[in-house]
Amino acid sequence: MPEAIAFMDDLMFLSRIQQAAKPEGLDVRRVATVPELLEACRAAPRVVLVDLDAARLAWAEGIAALRRDPALAGIPVVGFYGHVNAERARDAELAGATRVLPRGAFVQQLARILASGPTNA
Repeated sequence: MPEAIAFMDDLMFLSRIQQAAKPEGLDVRRVATVPELLEACRAAPRVVLVDLDAARLAWAEGIAALRRDPALAGIPVVGFYGHVNAERARDAELAGATRVLPRGAFVQQLARILASGPTNA
């Protein structure tokens, strides 16, 4: 089954993403460490979704590690953040995120992101 990777620790929001992924036939796998992220991405997921508000996750390191690995560098990465943490958008872009959205816009576009990839939403 095609897969999306959720690099996050918010299980309630993960459930929302999983519900949105079902109609697309996607399985959403949650990871919480950089080594887990890199290992999960070896299965060539459709997209990696990153919660930039997750203070306990090394999300910038994870995104940068994906971009440094030639086998994983092309995987689309979509980061999302709360509007009060807008500076994280810049940090995620610098780390190599494909697209960065405020949480509200991410929720509105989630089905399209999962269906067609982050650049076509």
